[in-house]
Amino acid sequence: MTNDKYNILVVDDDKEIRNALNIYFSEENMNVFLASNGHEALNIVENEDIHLVLMDVMMPKMDGIQATLEIRQNKNIPIIILSAKNQDKDVILGLDVGADDYISKPFNFQELSARVKSNLRRYLKYDNYQKGKEDGGQLEIRGLILNPRTSEVFVNGTQVHLTPIEFKILRLLMENKNITFSIQEIYENVWKEPFYNSENTVAVHIRRIREKIEVNPKEPMYLKVVWGVGYKIEK
Repeated sequence: MTNDKYNILVVDDDKEIRNALNIYFSEENMNVFLASNGHEALNIVENEDIHLVLMDVMMPKMDGIQATLEIRQNKNIPIIILSAKNQDKDVILGLDVGADDYISKPFNFQELSARVKSNLRRYLKYDNYQKGKEDGGQLEIRGLILNPRTSEVFVNGTQVHLTPIEFKILRLLMENKNITFSIQEIYENVWKEPFYNSENTVAVHIRRIREKIEVNPKEPMYLKVVWGVGYKIEK
């Protein structure tokens, strides 16, 4: 991502929403690609250099949950779920299959723009890690290895693949061994924005990290919960 003009993909079966977001983000100096369902979205992601996806949940042919799952098989680009307020289960499911963030419909354009720019900044930093542009010492705890320079994570010699958000959460906790972080502290350190009703967002990402790094996620060796306080990585 060397250009200042980013390519974002808007996936929504509502033509008015697509057109409104196209106009808004074009005026924000971004290249906007449009899709009306998951199948169209996958085709665009495969053939274009997309930096971020705004993904509706309820769509014909292929919904946003399935499309997110497909994209996550080989792409780490940020995905923001667009969801109606009464679809909390879809929001949680979206995060569970790999989305980075969500925003409720009807949304405020300025808030959505702030979320988009925040996710793009994080992705740019993650992209730079992968290119070896940022130095950082390797972190290791009892067979769990995190390399900040290459964005690689290994558990007992086996590589595990984390999304950019998952990587940043794990790095935060590993760099601060035995220090308990509240959900709010994790959110504000990783997302770099004020905490507001984001408990589910953090909890889902923590659960996904556990599923990837723990032999038995129900009895974690590394990522421990401190009841009523938050989470920590133990030495």
